[in-house]
Amino acid sequence: MPTPEPLVTVIVPGWNIARYAAEALSSLRAQTLGAWRAILVDDGSTDGTGDVFADFARRDPRFAHVTHPAQRGLGAARNTGLERVETRYVGFLDGDDVMLPRALELLVGSLESTGSDIAVGQYTRLRPGPGGYEPSPVQPWVHDSTVPARAGVTLADHPDVTSNIVAWSKVSRAEFWRAHHLRFPQGLYEDQAVTQTMYVRARAIDTIAEPVVHWRVRAEGTSITQHEADPAVLTAVLDALREGLDILRREGPDVAVQARIGQILRMDVPRLEALDLDTASRAAVEDFAAELDEILMTDLPRSDGFSAASTSDSGKPGALAQDRGA
Repeated sequence: MPTPEPLVTVIVPGWNIARYAAEALSSLRAQTLGAWRAILVDDGSTDGTGDVFADFARRDPRFAHVTHPAQRGLGAARNTGLERVETRYVGFLDGDDVMLPRALELLVGSLESTGSDIAVGQYTRLRPGPGGYEPSPVQPWVHDSTVPARAGVTLADHPDVTSNIVAWSKVSRAEFWRAHHLRFPQGLYEDQAVTQTMYVRARAIDTIAEPVVHWRVRAEGTSITQHEADPAVLTAVLDALREGLDILRREGPDVAVQARIGQILRMDVPRLEALDLDTASRAAVEDFAAELDEILMTDLPRSDGFSAASTSDSGKPGALAQDRGA
């Protein structure tokens, strides 16, 4: 049976993820939409990741394999893939995650139907359990970013989409990346700036109200998100949150800025405060939360759910405490 002309390119970066790579690539081969190709970028791995990538490329012509001689980082690996995209659409899958069988059918099908620039799906964490890795329920902020399913909305219509900041829960038009000269920055947490830029510049956005990817929380604890108590990693987290928010403030509607600040105060700040932080790191998180409260008080119009001051005239907690569940 002939291979259908590809509609979408899936970029799969990987560095030292040999134990997970075959499952990730097999999840691509299991897609109900067969009109895809994948660019596998081995980012200078020192384990067998490159061998797994090369084996899949030998056995299935839809896979192309590229190797970085030395590690350059996740952003650079994705950018290497972007340079080789020739299809109408582009998506991403990290080499240790799992794409659910109908993911491309749902995401690409939505864009084909609506003409929107981006389709955004749900994702769940894949956590280690007694019998192996098991998917967790969809987190509230992921649910809010996608439910109900939407077609052709703008960021002003649906500001809660800004909480869905990972690259691999989406498919978008390749021309959109070219028109806006989009590339991933170097460093950690590179998804945030690119995703918020896409949201503010998209003509229209679709949302898919079901999971499309299982995001692996590695049992051996080697994912960067499992090391956020490290001062350097925490600094990268806060910098990425600030950068994404700055993009919304420069180019997006006020409702999107309000929504994103609310999300960060409800979800990110409490999560970071619960880590075993050193004194300087804890102060950095507190200062960041105070910055967000200041933006709500001084830069944005008042709206339901946000007070204009940290403490109201009645002495009750204002925006910061309210959004952090105080």
